[in-house]
Amino acid sequence: MDAREGSGRAGDRGGMRVCVVGASGKLGRYMVRHALDRGYEVVAVCRERSVGKLAEFADRITVVPGATDDREVIRRAVAGCDGVLTVLVPWGMRGYSSGTAQAVLDHAPPGARLVFSCGWHITRDGKDRYTLGLRAFVKAFGLIARLSRVADIDDQVEACRRIFASDTRWTVVRGSDLEEGESQGLPVWSRHVGDPVLASNRTRRVDFALFMVEALTDDRLVHEAPAIVGRLTPSARAHARPE
Repeated sequence: MDAREGSGRAGDRGGMRVCVVGASGKLGRYMVRHALDRGYEVVAVCRERSVGKLAEFADRITVVPGATDDREVIRRAVAGCDGVLTVLVPWGMRGYSSGTAQAVLDHAPPGARLVFSCGWHITRDGKDRYTLGLRAFVKAFGLIARLSRVADIDDQVEACRRIFASDTRWTVVRGSDLEEGESQGLPVWSRHVGDPVLASNRTRRVDFALFMVEALTDDRLVHEAPAIVGRLTPSARAHARPE
């Protein structure tokens, strides 16, 4: 088993400038809140019609409105940032995820920590072991989404392929099924889906965001694709162990 817990941080980086790409969604807003709680300067990217969703942070963040796959929007937003937190969403049929990822990879400052979010269905090395139910769900959802032209799961796969091939300081956080609720603390992670520690397949969304923000200062996670699960779920409590 390769489950991990604890932060393993290389020291808190007070005064960090962090860009949150996709800041107006539920996960994005949680990341903004966690980053502000750490005293980070936050730049938020979201579609212009969604700027109002960030009203609670209006006097504490800089908002760059625009599509997250717009290269000029990303170039302006990530300038001078020490870290970039990116929500990879596969909306539409025009390469939204891969366009967003490529813009971040191309325009983030050299040495910046780049942390991306996706689901368990992404695999880096092909060693993940998926249940029949999860495989069937991903296949069915992907087909329905493509037929309705709402989303393209394959584009999220392509986005992660580009990230994995990059020599930037990236991390791809793979989330389990998400739920709302009070924080349970930093999730437990493993390199591969199929590890018994992940069996509960449940993480609080606020804690997914917490893991993303913590990854900015956790050098163990550079070039890793951690699959996470809530630290108080039955599987995490039964199988997790400190390093």
